[in-house]
Amino acid sequence: MEEFALLSRRNFLKQSAALGALAGLSAMPALANAAAKNHRLTILHTNDVHSRIEPFPLDGSRFQGLAGVARRSTLIKKIRKEEPQVLLVDSGDMFQGTPYFNMFEGKLEIELMSKLGYEAGTFGNHEFDNGLNGLVKHLDKATFPFLTANYDFTGTLLEGKTQDYTIIEKGGLRIGLTGVGIDIEGLVDPNSYKGMQYLDPIPVVNRIAKLLKDEKKCDLVIVLSHLGYSYSDDKVSDIKLAANTEHVDIILGGHTHTFLEEPTRVKNLQQEEVLINQMGFAGIRLGRLDVLFNKQTRKKQIIAQHYTVDHQLDKSQTA
Repeated sequence: MEEFALLSRRNFLKQSAALGALAGLSAMPALANAAAKNHRLTILHTNDVHSRIEPFPLDGSRFQGLAGVARRSTLIKKIRKEEPQVLLVDSGDMFQGTPYFNMFEGKLEIELMSKLGYEAGTFGNHEFDNGLNGLVKHLDKATFPFLTANYDFTGTLLEGKTQDYTIIEKGGLRIGLTGVGIDIEGLVDPNSYKGMQYLDPIPVVNRIAKLLKDEKKCDLVIVLSHLGYSYSDDKVSDIKLAANTEHVDIILGGHTHTFLEEPTRVKNLQQEEVLINQMGFAGIRLGRLDVLFNKQTRKKQIIAQHYTVDHQLDKSQTA
């Protein structure tokens, strides 16, 4: 059975030191072979950024002065200098929320994500606010794939312009990613997604995750989800998805703007743990998961933390 080691932000430094010590064991002859089989991956993730290009204004509101793409860029660059294998992904609703979307209709958001080096994303409901025409208009500006496995765009302008999954190799690890979105009926004008068919995400994820693990031989399977963290009714959420699927290791969520202080662990159909994480909204936080994976035993440790994107990063920009 796969194992997860989790920690809250306050314990990150202590656990990072432990990871460093573990890596250092490779210098000891008796443990060299075991340590050599460990592969490390750093996953950075966002969700529901909602066109928050600049920080929130200093107006006395709850999130005043937080967020901002320039600050996030500074942080991502710093982490990439420190870590050899970094994967940056987003879980939807990159559009809508500030005048930047009204003015540039999503072009700016996609271009900035490409400049930051995102490697995969999925659609949220607000990606459809300007209709399929508006969405496809700027999709070619993306240097990364959008994964929309449970949105069937057959016969629409978006047919062939998104993917069910992608596979990325980093540091000897094969990482399979797929993406699923919420049922947008009642959330979006029906004319804005006319022709698109919504598919139940649970069988979709089961099919693709099995393909990625068994046939494509992926070491990790990650779902970029815009389903929402949890609900009081039977609506499919990240919690429900995790409990009713197999072969999924990590779910990076969105839609409900949930600020998780540490990831949630849920047992799947195989009684293995699935890690679920979500970073609120507006780019206020950047999530980070450091994965230590042993190819021989197939066991993994995951160290979780998050960063608050605030004025402290302005000093790094001018340093």
